[in-house]
Amino acid sequence: MFNLAPLMLEKVGIIVIVAFLFSQMKSFRQIVQNEHKTNEKVMLILLFGAFGVISNYTGIEIHHNTIAKAEWLSEINPESALANTRVMGVVIGGLLGGPSVGIGAGFIAGIHRYTLGGFTAFSCALSTILAGVAAGYFGRKRKQNGKKITSTFAVLTGMTLETVQMLILLMTAKPFDHALNLVQIIGLPMIFVNGFGTLLFMFIIQSMIRDEERARASQTNQAFHIADQTLPFFRQGLNIRSSKEISKIILKLTDADAVAITDERQVLAHVGESSDHHIPKAQLATGLTKRVLGSGVISIARSREDIFCFHNHCSLQAAIVLPLKVQRKTVGTLKMYFTQPDKLDRVQQQLAEGLANLFSTQLELAEAERQMKLLKDAEIKALQAQIHPHFLFNSLNTISILCRTDVNKARKLLLDLSSFFRGNLHGARQMLIPLEKELENVKAYLSLVQTRFPDKYDINFQIEPGLDKVLIPPFTLQPIVENSIHYGIRKSNSNGIITIRIFTQNNTMRIVVTDNGKGIPAEKIEVLGKQIMQSKKGTGTAIFNISQRLKGIYNGQARLTINSEVNFGTTITIAIPLDSKGVFDQNVESLYS
Repeated sequence: MFNLAPLMLEKVGIIVIVAFLFSQMKSFRQIVQNEHKTNEKVMLILLFGAFGVISNYTGIEIHHNTIAKAEWLSEINPESALANTRVMGVVIGGLLGGPSVGIGAGFIAGIHRYTLGGFTAFSCALSTILAGVAAGYFGRKRKQNGKKITSTFAVLTGMTLETVQMLILLMTAKPFDHALNLVQIIGLPMIFVNGFGTLLFMFIIQSMIRDEERARASQTNQAFHIADQTLPFFRQGLNIRSSKEISKIILKLTDADAVAITDERQVLAHVGESSDHHIPKAQLATGLTKRVLGSGVISIARSREDIFCFHNHCSLQAAIVLPLKVQRKTVGTLKMYFTQPDKLDRVQQQLAEGLANLFSTQLELAEAERQMKLLKDAEIKALQAQIHPHFLFNSLNTISILCRTDVNKARKLLLDLSSFFRGNLHGARQMLIPLEKELENVKAYLSLVQTRFPDKYDINFQIEPGLDKVLIPPFTLQPIVENSIHYGIRKSNSNGIITIRIFTQNNTMRIVVTDNGKGIPAEKIEVLGKQIMQSKKGTGTAIFNISQRLKGIYNGQARLTINSEVNFGTTITIAIPLDSKGVFDQNVESLYS
């Protein structure tokens, strides 16, 4: 019995070596790790059945209680038996692949063992098949319970089924005394050595799975890193500039030899190999790209002919072309090219597919953001339209009075009003105007008001030099000044004082309007600017509109605050960031240069 153990370990070593070599094959890794469909189950049956066959051929012949042969066996003496590692492969196959794989591998190994002969041929064949059935059932049951096939579980299962094989030998092999002597010799060595072999085999399988998981984690991190680097450019949409920058990033961070991006009609960017004839703005040069645009399905080429490039000396030998989709419509393609077909392996393919999905999502988000900005623009225009009539009617009322008392003054105010509305019409086409234009509008309004109520208001301007060209939303300041006059000071017995201070602080421009009017009750300040209020004196529409425009244009970075005390006055402060121009057209500055 003790002489048999070293020989058994040698046979286990053969199976482990074969298993290790298989584990380095991509096809073996895919078969073992994937969800097992019919064709994959067939492959597993053949694979683990082959392990059983190899174990039979490399078994140790036991003849009359002595070791007869420990070499490659094609048949054995009718009175001999065989000590081997056959059950080990069958058990692992059943645990990993389920009952069908266990039964299939068991039949292959068992029937082959039966053909070798010996007085235990039938018993060994039967026990091998039953071991496959039991291992498959145990493996499926464990997976159904949400547990993994661990090394410990596999070893215990293998040793248990090897023990069962010894019992089957005692019950079925004839003569019984020969079977009993055989079990006494081979029982413990086969149980423990096969258990040890199962442990080594499972270590190989688990190491293979861990390597694959690490590769997937690394691949996922790489995909997200690329997505993070390319996001600012995808937000610009598919154009020549953004596509070129995206292609450079992908080329740098992947094993591709060339990267290209197209829209539905032309090549937007191509960087890397064969840039001499794959030129941006050119018509689509490969039939492969046209096929993907038409079908919306990933296409892979592993030869220059499959790429359908019209250039005779193109160095690109393999490619994967992936559709870029927005709302299920193919709007372009991402292409990764390789100069050697072997470089386009499964890892690169999965990475490309993941990037295509991420990029499609980014394009959809960019389109959604563009639509939101268009909607916000429309809302801003509507808010401006609500403000303009308010100022117009007040101005015309004042001028109508002057027409009967002071024609020259009325003429001057009409010129002020026409100047204001020229700026107003210009501002209606823009989200932002220079501060100096807004101040001109305020002064035009104040000229009208002070003409109507002479000596009633004292207006003080304190403007920090150098801020004239800073852009702000039109009708930001004038409605606040109008509110101070109309609601804060007009009904006061004393003369009103309004101070307009504009200065910079903490990289923001502060617009502060202070009056000495009647003030605002605390309960109204809580909601003023946050919603439209219904009251006898007004609705708070102007302040609400200004607050909404600031939020929309500056993406929440600008703010309007109100501080007031009843009978002492009100201070309204607007803070606009100087380093952010919000969502407006940055070319607006050129209109005033």
